[in-house]
Amino acid sequence: MPARGRFHALTVADVRPLTDDAIEVTFAVPEELVDDYRYLPGQNVALRARIDGREVRRSYSLCRAPRPGTATGPGEVSVAIKRDPGGRFSAWAHTELHPGTVLDVMSPQGTFTTRLAELEGTHVAGIAAGSGITPLMAVATSVLEASDTSRFTLVYTNRSQTDVMFADELADLKDRFPARLTLHHVLSREQRAAPVLSGRIDEPKLRTILDRLLPPATVDEWFLCGPIELVQLCRDVLEDAGVPREHIRFELFTTGEDHEQPARPVAVRADEPTYALDFTLDGQSNHVDSPLVARESLLTAALRVRPDAPYSCSGGVCGTCRARLVQGSVTMTENYALEPDEIERGYVLTCQSHPTTDRVVVDYDS
Repeated sequence: MPARGRFHALTVADVRPLTDDAIEVTFAVPEELVDDYRYLPGQNVALRARIDGREVRRSYSLCRAPRPGTATGPGEVSVAIKRDPGGRFSAWAHTELHPGTVLDVMSPQGTFTTRLAELEGTHVAGIAAGSGITPLMAVATSVLEASDTSRFTLVYTNRSQTDVMFADELADLKDRFPARLTLHHVLSREQRAAPVLSGRIDEPKLRTILDRLLPPATVDEWFLCGPIELVQLCRDVLEDAGVPREHIRFELFTTGEDHEQPARPVAVRADEPTYALDFTLDGQSNHVDSPLVARESLLTAALRVRPDAPYSCSGGVCGTCRARLVQGSVTMTENYALEPDEIERGYVLTCQSHPTTDRVVVDYDS
């Protein structure tokens, strides 16, 4: 089980533009933290800042394949930040992050990584939209470098050519692995020579792509990253085509909602019904009572007594707030992060979990 993520203050080493509304931010990792920032392709880090007097956190995928002992492995970590309309953190990052800026960066987390024990002779495929390319840059590079016989096929959709993030890096990767990397750029607002690569990816177009360009029977593992509508469409169509669910890895870069962790005080009156939350975090046992009328998630209740309780997106996407349910029962409003086997082992997303018993016990350290 991966270690729980912890924040450390890292210094921005470089900021470079990717498109008109996307930047790559590279953080220097000091020698004493090298082990904390080792990561697997596809993992992410949470960034934390105070903006207008309020703490804001966002998760971003690591966009470079790990290379121990080099500038793109331990020693540096890089993320891509695309400016979202109305996005508080992304707008702030584009104007305030410069070389020398110090920012809180959580150690790498996430399970959007390959489950293949051996990459020799395998065919891995990715479908990405917009900034969903970020983790797939690391995954594709690692797959291709791991074996002389592995293959990677990428279907990458954007509005236009100017919106394509990592365009130069993708071209360089194609030059390095011309026979083993296949790239299909789908542009929704530009006409391409092949009709199948023009327009928005809906169900008919996706089925055509799978029929003509990427037969599911030839693929050993799938990586899907983008908005929830595209990811869910791909999952449904792939499963309908007979692809086992365990062969499909997916990650969302948005659920369509802006989740901010509430920081409101909650007073517990002696005459009102409550549920009791007991939890273990960093070896310490903690207790908090939460009024039923407040309808607090486990995470919100935990934050009132442990402000260091882990979380990032608060939308059920990143998995940072995961804990093991030891006693009691809960319902999860959303879950885009936990795999079925994790749920079977008792793990829940505390940001989305609401108690259905009078007492709930969870362990963040498991």
